[in-house]
Amino acid sequence: MNFVRKLEQTKMLYLMILPSLLYFSIFIYFSIVNGTIISFQNFRFVGKSEFVGLKNYLEVFSTPGFWRVFKNTVILSSGNIILTALVPMALALFINEISFSLWKRFLQTVVYLPYLFSWVVVGGIWIFLLSPDVGFINVFRTLLGMNPIYFLAKEAYARSILIGVNLWKQAGFVCILYLASIAGINPELYEAAMIDGAGGFKKTLYITIPQLLDTLKIVLLLNVMGAFKLFDQIYVMRNEVIAQKVDVLMYYVYIKGLEEFKMGYAAAISVVIFISALILTLIIKRVIKYSV
Repeated sequence: MNFVRKLEQTKMLYLMILPSLLYFSIFIYFSIVNGTIISFQNFRFVGKSEFVGLKNYLEVFSTPGFWRVFKNTVILSSGNIILTALVPMALALFINEISFSLWKRFLQTVVYLPYLFSWVVVGGIWIFLLSPDVGFINVFRTLLGMNPIYFLAKEAYARSILIGVNLWKQAGFVCILYLASIAGINPELYEAAMIDGAGGFKKTLYITIPQLLDTLKIVLLLNVMGAFKLFDQIYVMRNEVIAQKVDVLMYYVYIKGLEEFKMGYAAAISVVIFISALILTLIIKRVIKYSV
């Protein structure tokens, strides 16, 4: 009776979360289960799919191409995780110190703006800026009497450029998170520090930064959870010259699944990505001692 009474009282809440449950059940959980099943099959679009056991997984781990893109993913993701967590924090601290409100709001808008663009737009902007003919950087080099560089055709620059462009796009969103956290810091802490004779640097070092650690943990977790989902940027900005250095797991899945139609093999890679991301997230959560 108590259960029925509680259900009557909370039925509207259950109805409100029903659309979300349906969305996750159909598009997330069903996809995970179905993808796992396909990973054990020689999947066919037409006809019966043959069960092959662990053959797809053994093929994945014995293919040199898989380990190459895995290495690229680790390198690019590591750079993205670290820089996208720390650089926006420094940027937020800098913006927070600006006293002129109009200039402060202008900087916040400028920093946040790239986050609103799709990767197609962002990739197009940077491909143009790095162009050897009309790109701003190479035009400036030419004015200085230097030879232009085709940055996106040099393996030495490829990973650094992709990490830098990702930072340029994502920094604004993360910076806003840090600024929101700064706004929530108790002003009495700064007043007490001022009475004790602390200057701006010490207040930032001993009050602001420690108060941002919880936000930093959240940002790190979000970055780690998205570490293996690199695709849009690679699809837009890669080319065959730098492919060996920038192809990542999700792009590899796309090639194997949708271009070569090796769906069982691609599904096996997807399961490996899912398990790797889950394990890495749990490890990072344990290391940073994050708790809700």
